[in-house]
Amino acid sequence: MANKAGRPNILLITCDQWRGDSLSAVGHPVVRTPNADALGQEGVLFQRHYAGTAPCSPARACLYTGLYQMNNRVCRNGTPLDDRHDNIARAARRVGYDPTLFGYTDVSPDPRNHASADPFLRTYEGVLPGFTTRQLLPEHQKAWLSWLVARGIDSSAGFPAIHRPVASDAPEVSIAVPAYSKEETPTAFLAGEFLRWLGEQDEGEPWFAHVSFLSPHPPFIVPEPFNTMYDPSEGPGYHRASTVDAEKAHHPFLAYQLEHNQNKSGFIPGAVGKVADWTEDEFRKIRVLYYGMISEVDTQLGRMWKGIKDKGAWDDTIIILTSDHAEMMGDHFMLGKGGWFDGSYHIPLIIKAPGHAQAAGTKVDRFTSAVDIMPTLLDLIGGKALPHLDGQSLKPFLENAEPDTWRDAAFWEYDFRSIAKGAAEAHFGLDSRALNLAVVRTETVKYVHFGAGLPPLLYDLANDPGETCNLANDPAWLSVRLECAERLLAWRARHLDQSLALSELTDAGAVGHLARLP
Repeated sequence: MANKAGRPNILLITCDQWRGDSLSAVGHPVVRTPNADALGQEGVLFQRHYAGTAPCSPARACLYTGLYQMNNRVCRNGTPLDDRHDNIARAARRVGYDPTLFGYTDVSPDPRNHASADPFLRTYEGVLPGFTTRQLLPEHQKAWLSWLVARGIDSSAGFPAIHRPVASDAPEVSIAVPAYSKEETPTAFLAGEFLRWLGEQDEGEPWFAHVSFLSPHPPFIVPEPFNTMYDPSEGPGYHRASTVDAEKAHHPFLAYQLEHNQNKSGFIPGAVGKVADWTEDEFRKIRVLYYGMISEVDTQLGRMWKGIKDKGAWDDTIIILTSDHAEMMGDHFMLGKGGWFDGSYHIPLIIKAPGHAQAAGTKVDRFTSAVDIMPTLLDLIGGKALPHLDGQSLKPFLENAEPDTWRDAAFWEYDFRSIAKGAAEAHFGLDSRALNLAVVRTETVKYVHFGAGLPPLLYDLANDPGETCNLANDPAWLSVRLECAERLLAWRARHLDQSLALSELTDAGAVGHLARLP
């Protein structure tokens, strides 16, 4: 049955750390994602979709606000999101939706609006303003742990130890199973909570659910049958230098990351030492766990698809499936995210929207960005994508048409300041404002520019897709480097904060666009 006023339902799904190449629909040689692929057959799959930045809080700020990091200024996990910015939940609420959260948004609230002793200011895992919280599930996962207890599972180990193998003799990197089953993962728990809520919705009333899954984010562990679904001997080769030392010599930032920010314990609870110390066999075991976690998420997506169809709401529901950022997964001897490599920023995006069957099953090869999500959703629900946003609506692609103008490169940023501890500042001998980089990536070239004090990078992606040879100081590539630097400068000039810059006060009053406070 069609919703009242013809407004569609909205299901925004974000996974955490899902690589854009790890979908069977885009030709991955190993990973199988039948339910994500099925969504793509009814919608549009964007094959060159990139996060705006990393890690979680900054990446989500780009997605939720439609603004690049240079404008939303969420630099790290824990950087507050300025409350003057509009966001995807507030905008949807203005046109009649009650955006409802399952999971987390990792948004640090603006401390200027809170008393200094407010507990909201003691965590970066706050909720994006505008969302109604149905089931909060931050990293401590306490709601899920208590749900396990109700199912007879001993969860007293808490997070993250609950994500260790039950077998006490399991090696440091193991495909042994945890205490919970495939029906009891955090993903299954959140999917079940969404479906329970879905059953409560009144027929004909449009709804908006944001389901934010932690997987396939570490800790890397998954129950049967997903732990043995993939063979460690299979899969693409790694993009990396010949040795860890050679990787460190590639750039001072890589040396810092590998030595100071790549600890095994961040990915497998209880592990000791540096990620780069793991052997090839251990990296491959971790990768099959990662692939298994993707397939576990995909299984729960299928469960959600069925629930929406059983409710009779499938044809009335916009579904957006994406990730906040990606995962290095062994490339350059690293796990996690950060820096400039595609492995950290290339993410999935699939959109299915009612009334857009003409584009069903198409794949888009144009460069798209996380900042495009907010203007796209507003375009689809009759809201207004404000002109100061950095993103562009993807609706023309959903209509199987070419936009009048579109970007011919991907842009992203990464900020590695350390305000609380000052670790990066001390290591590089630079102040916080200098510890950032910006990337322009075309089909054939990638250029990385640092704020100050660190050398630039230039890659010939046509012949070096693994980003292993820096050509920034090669005289033969000087003209390309300058062209890229000029392009990056022009991009930043175009996207400097436009919230008031598109208006002017005249003798007739204010004219143009003024982004009013929410």
